[in-house]
Amino acid sequence: MDQPSTTPARRRLWFDLTALAVVGVLLLAALGAGALVLYKQFYGPSAFVTRYIDLLATGHAADALHIPGVSIDREVLERSGIDPAASEAMLRKAALAPLSDVEVVGEKTDDGVTSVTVEYVAGGHAGSSTFQVEQDGWAGVTPNWRFTQSPLAAVALTVLGADHFAVNGFEVDRNQISAAGADAAPTDPLPLLVFTPGLYSVTVDTAIATSPGVSFLADSPLTQTPVELQTEPTDEFVGVVQDRVEEFLDECTTQEVLQPTACPFGLEVQNRIVAPPVWSITTQPTVTVEPDGGHWMIPPADAVAHIEVDIRSLYDGSVEHVSEDVPFRVDGTITILSDGSASIRVGNPGGS
Repeated sequence: MDQPSTTPARRRLWFDLTALAVVGVLLLAALGAGALVLYKQFYGPSAFVTRYIDLLATGHAADALHIPGVSIDREVLERSGIDPAASEAMLRKAALAPLSDVEVVGEKTDDGVTSVTVEYVAGGHAGSSTFQVEQDGWAGVTPNWRFTQSPLAAVALTVLGADHFAVNGFEVDRNQISAAGADAAPTDPLPLLVFTPGLYSVTVDTAIATSPGVSFLADSPLTQTPVELQTEPTDEFVGVVQDRVEEFLDECTTQEVLQPTACPFGLEVQNRIVAPPVWSITTQPTVTVEPDGGHWMIPPADAVAHIEVDIRSLYDGSVEHVSEDVPFRVDGTITILSDGSASIRVGNPGGS
């Protein structure tokens, strides 16, 4: 009697084993792909950089400073061409602008250092920055990371005509954050550390000066960008200067001499006066105010004084009454003091 053939059973067994092997390979591949996705999203260098930017976007400036590699010492600043006395006043929530649409667009590793390129929108302006990170040990089975190059940058800010200004709405007093304090020169750049990435808008709105402002995008770590803002005098300030100049000239008219001391007008005569002259201002100058470095100036303006005086001739003793308009020009300087007030000095004494 013939034995039943085992070939079909063997074939079925081979097919089942092959199918299981394929399923196993696919499962391992899926697990590997999933692990790779998890690594990139949560544990890789790109995830590390994204977490840092998310902290800035949500206003957690203090937490961002504690990310490994963000804080920086003064020696590194100096080697990077950044003033080592740069102020940290901007490294706070109140000075941050909105960040959105953050997307990692590149990741490249070379000699253990990974360059992560990120695109974003900062305060409505599109930008791109590249950060350098490296592994910094392990946390269990997941890697730790740190910035090999701090993402901080700096701006050398010069605000002409004002010591008080705002950065992204955060009020700043130059004398309080400058390393020189109250001795800070108004034309000296003020170095400020800032986060990268970030849009920073500088505006001025004081009783003396105003400016629509200037914005700069900090997008390159460990670089220092010069930014200059020229303010304009407010109408109220010009009005105050006009009043002070008129008061000064009116005070000059109280001097009963031909050449009022430290005043921009006078009259020269070869003879003697019979009685003290009487001065008045018939046409006050129309004052304007212009920038003068870190301060202000009063450009020369035309005006007219009037004198009434009796003059006795040394030759024959006759007396002549002089009623004469005396044109002159007046200018001046305006110094902004450390308390924010202005010192107005009318110049050109004795000018014609």
